[in-house]
Amino acid sequence: MEQSVGRVALADGTSVAYASVGSGRPLVYVMGWLTHLELGWELPAERGLYEALATGCRLVRYDRAGCGLSPRVDRPASLEFELEHLAAIAAELGEPFDLMGTSMGVPVAVAWAAAHPETVRRLVLYGGWARGDDLSPPLVRDHVLGLVESHWGLGSDVLTDIFAPDADAATRAGSARYQRACSDAATARALLALSYDLDVVDRLAEVRAPTLVVHRSGDRAAPLAQASVLADGIAGAELVVLPGRSHLPYAGDRDELVRVVRRFLGLPVGRRRPDALTPRQREVAELVSEGCTNREIATRLGIDERSAEGHVERIRLRLGFRSRAQIAAWVGTQREVG
Repeated sequence: MEQSVGRVALADGTSVAYASVGSGRPLVYVMGWLTHLELGWELPAERGLYEALATGCRLVRYDRAGCGLSPRVDRPASLEFELEHLAAIAAELGEPFDLMGTSMGVPVAVAWAAAHPETVRRLVLYGGWARGDDLSPPLVRDHVLGLVESHWGLGSDVLTDIFAPDADAATRAGSARYQRACSDAATARALLALSYDLDVVDRLAEVRAPTLVVHRSGDRAAPLAQASVLADGIAGAELVVLPGRSHLPYAGDRDELVRVVRRFLGLPVGRRRPDALTPRQREVAELVSEGCTNREIATRLGIDERSAEGHVERIRLRLGFRSRAQIAAWVGTQREVG
C-alpha cells in the first residue's frame, strides 16, 4: 500500500496534514501524543499496523498542529483545538465514518462521538483514558514534564521505555528517534501536559455509537482501570483486555489487536499465510539464514542498509517472530517442506 498526503484548513487558518491509505468506508484514526505521517509510515512496525487496518477500508490519519507535517501555530493545546482538527477532517470526508482513538486520541474521540453522534458509525478506543489526572501521581507527572522540557533526547528515551517495553531494540530505538523528529521540546511538553489535563468522564454517557474499548493488561502509560472507566461509562461498550505491557498499538502483539478491531468494525479477519512473503523478502530471509548482517544484505542486493533493516523487520513482523534466529530456522523449515 502507498499513502497519499493532503491538507485541510481549520476555521482560523491552521493547516493540518492528513494521510489516506486504502479504499472503502473511512476509518478515521486519532493518534496519540506525537505524530509524523511520513516518518511513521517509514517505521516497519507502525506501517504494518496501518496497512493491516486499511485492508478493505480507507484509513485516515492526521498530524496535529506542531507535529510532523503540520506547522506549529501560536495557539495553546486544548481539547477544543483537538476537536477543530477532527472537524476539518470530518468535513473533508463528507460522510459518516468509523472512529478509532489511541492513547491521547481516546478522550478526543470520546468527546467528538458525544458531540457529533450522527458522524460516527462505530467507535474504537485503544490504550486510553477518561481522566488524565488519574494517569500518574503529580510528582511523577511533574518529573516527566520537566525531563521532556529540559532534555528532550533523554525524555524521549525514558518515554519509549514506558510506551514500548515489549518491542525489540530496533523498534524502540526507532520510536525514540521518531518522537524527537515529530516536534520540538516545547510542543512535546505542551501536548503531554494536555494529555494529563483531558477529562471526558462527564461525556461518556453521551456516546451513542457502538463502542469497543481495547487495552493491554500491563500498559505502563495508561492504567487498565481507565479502560474500565471508559467501558462502564459508555452504554453497551465492549471491553477487551489483551496481554502485554506496550502502550504503543504497533508494539507487542499487534496482529491480535488488529484482529479484535477489524472484527468489531465488521471487516474481514484473516490470518496471513506464514509463507506469504514477497520475492524480495524471500531473498532477504535467505540471506538472514546465511548469517548475513544488514550491511551484508544491502551489499548483496544492491540496496542501502536502512532498506535492508526495514525488510528484515517486516519479515519478522509478518511471520510473528522476535529474532533473526527464528527467521533463519523458518527458512530451513521451508527448504525441507519444499
